Amino acid sequence: MTSTSSTTHRVPPLLWLLVVALVTLNLRPFLTAPGPLAPAIQQATGMDLRSFSWLTLLPMALMGIGGWLAPAALQRWGARASIGASLLMIALGCALRLTPAGDATVSLLIATAGLCGAGVALAQSILPGLIKRQSPHHVAPMMGLYSATLMGGGALGAQLSPMLMQQGSSWQASLAIWAIPALLALPLAWHALTLMREPAASVASGRMAPSHADTGWLLRRGRTWLLLISFGLMNGGYGSTVAWLAPFYQAHGWTATQSGSLLAVLSIAQAASALVMPALARRSLDRRSWVMLALLLQIIGFAGLGLWPDAMPSFNAIVLGLGLGGCFSLFMLVALDHLPSSTQAGALNSLMQGGGFILAALAPLVMAQLHQSSGHWTTGWLYQAGVAALVCLLATRFNPQGYPQAMQQP
Repeated sequence: MTSTSSTTHRVPPLLWLLVVALVTLNLRPFLTAPGPLAPAIQQATGMDLRSFSWLTLLPMALMGIGGWLAPAALQRWGARASIGASLLMIALGCALRLTPAGDATVSLLIATAGLCGAGVALAQSILPGLIKRQSPHHVAPMMGLYSATLMGGGALGAQLSPMLMQQGSSWQASLAIWAIPALLALPLAWHALTLMREPAASVASGRMAPSHADTGWLLRRGRTWLLLISFGLMNGGYGSTVAWLAPFYQAHGWTATQSGSLLAVLSIAQAASALVMPALARRSLDRRSWVMLALLLQIIGFAGLGLWPDAMPSFNAIVLGLGLGGCFSLFMLVALDHLPSSTQAGALNSLMQGGGFILAALAPLVMAQLHQSSGHWTTGWLYQAGVAALVCLLATRFNPQGYPQAMQQP
């Protein structure tokens, strides 16, 4: 099977690094910013916990649906138009949150969360395949950069939005500010992706070899569904943490800024782990030991939240963040490892993210329901620890020696 990378127009390495970082930086702030502002938003809008969970549930579900559609979008429109549309949707979704509070505020908040989620779906599903195509010999460190910047953007959203509100900004303005970096990233991404348009155009016009362009058979492989389920269960922990960590500690008497800082600490730990773990795992194609380590850290972190939330909250946030960030980047890498063709590997990654995010979207709602049923958050956090343990069992199947057989093309 011949890689398509030989026909790729190379973007200068420094420019490519900058584009990956700036685009990816915009994919999480809209998701992490509302959590620390939850009391102010709920007081102004009357949202209960289940309604508030939709600010995480809907965008993650749309990330999933968009992930399934991303390969077709890439073939039809190319990378430049797809990434450009992604950044515009994120910017518009954030900007619309500046609308003054009124009777339609709850619907508007949920709709803008959906618009941002749809934008994120395109970018985060397309970028891994572009990374494998553009940087075929540096996939592990580039995926580490991608994942670290993703989590770093989450840290900025969790930290900066409550700080702005503390300085006197409205909660609407504190959410809407994330339109600015999306608009700033757009012209640079447009320029860089113009330089590498030929491979996408070749796919769209049918000039790529059929064995590379055909990706529909991936859905008929059990390994695709195993990756999808494992990724979805694992990311449910991230969605639940983003949605409920700050409100959880505000129920313990913390301020919005303090709880936002804790979420930022967790996100910074995620970013560090997402950058370092793939680099450490690059020496061997068998990533299972690192995946297990990341999942064990998640189990410890979620158990700490459920059983000893006030003992060492910052240390526990770091442990949990290391587990969540490392696991995310390693799963992205494992999916790309399965196939040598950048087109097919990118499609597999998109399918994993697509179905995975749909599954992960349910986790914040499950947490809200468990809280309503039990009257406390302990059950939900322990549930997430159990889910991480289940993913440990599923991940034992990712033996690289079995990749050719598991992903054999008809």
